[in-house]
Amino acid sequence: MFDTNQISHTPAFVLDYGRFEKNLQLIKDLQQQVPVSFLFALKGFAMHAVFAELAETACGATASSLNEALLASPYFGEVHAYAPVYQDREFETIARIAKHITFNSLSQYEKHKNDCPNAKKSLRINPLYSTVETPLYDPCARGSRLGVLPEDLEVLPHGITGLHAHNLCESGAGELEQTLVSIEKHYGHLLPFISHLNLGGGHLVTRRGYDLELFKAILTSFSLRHPHIKLYVEPGAAFVWETGYLATRIVDIVQNRGITTLMLDSSFAAHMPDCLEMPYCPVVVGAKLTKEGGYRLGGCSCLAGDWVGSYEFEKPPKVGDMLMLCDMMHYTMVKTTMFNGIALPDIGIVRNGLYQIVKSFGFDDYQRRLS
Repeated sequence: MFDTNQISHTPAFVLDYGRFEKNLQLIKDLQQQVPVSFLFALKGFAMHAVFAELAETACGATASSLNEALLASPYFGEVHAYAPVYQDREFETIARIAKHITFNSLSQYEKHKNDCPNAKKSLRINPLYSTVETPLYDPCARGSRLGVLPEDLEVLPHGITGLHAHNLCESGAGELEQTLVSIEKHYGHLLPFISHLNLGGGHLVTRRGYDLELFKAILTSFSLRHPHIKLYVEPGAAFVWETGYLATRIVDIVQNRGITTLMLDSSFAAHMPDCLEMPYCPVVVGAKLTKEGGYRLGGCSCLAGDWVGSYEFEKPPKVGDMLMLCDMMHYTMVKTTMFNGIALPDIGIVRNGLYQIVKSFGFDDYQRRLS
């Protein structure tokens, strides 16, 4: 851990550049060992202060909107686009930027196929294999609006040269293996006719304990069975897994009938919504989760449920203490809001032990979002 006394203003997202570089190196090594190309998905992490480094590692970027495509295009030579639906007013510009465009439905493809003559075109499929327990995050749930079902895709429409599947979320190599088994089972009749298969995100290859040898073996085996198919994966989290923190301070301590809450200058609702949606309790430096007693962490918004967990601390916490919430790079700053007018956290980087703020926010940012 670096010297947190350098952080004079909280809350702040803090990228640990050394850890970030280690993740990039692991992904670089995998691309040399396995027939797969890693794309960087902006939906999980869009801190463009380090896009140059990401572009040196990833083979391209995946955008889910016009804004993401515009943000990615100056850095990444190859931009892929996928959205559940494309906005008519945006598609022309997306089509100029993206070299690969994936359509969520046959009707979306029919609508836009003539508007992107220079892009490779894919369809998103539903691999019919669920790995995610939280329904909010499960793209293969019954009635899902994401992807074409096998019974609706007996043949490839003219002009479609690839398929795209995304059903994983912070998953392991075993789930990837079963995903490919399901794709071959349900869509195997189409595989001889495609040139590329995108296996989406959720491949958490940089997590400790991830079975990298199985990952390599699975993709190598698939490639040997289907040598004409170029494989892509597009994780967002894997690039920045466990590479940073949200620094926040205790500004008050309140008690209510035996429950003690540390009131923070950050908000789970506004700054860390995944904690409430998944839900999960972040790891806190110098503390551990406990089932009973302990301290809740309370956010600064007026939402009654803006709190998480029950923590025991190595030292009794007090007003003014800084807390470091771990693994807060992916799906945090990209999902922040200014609910209640709460300012967004600073964005900073620690390089060689030195902390530098690369972005801060104020009233102008709040005012510009509203009429």
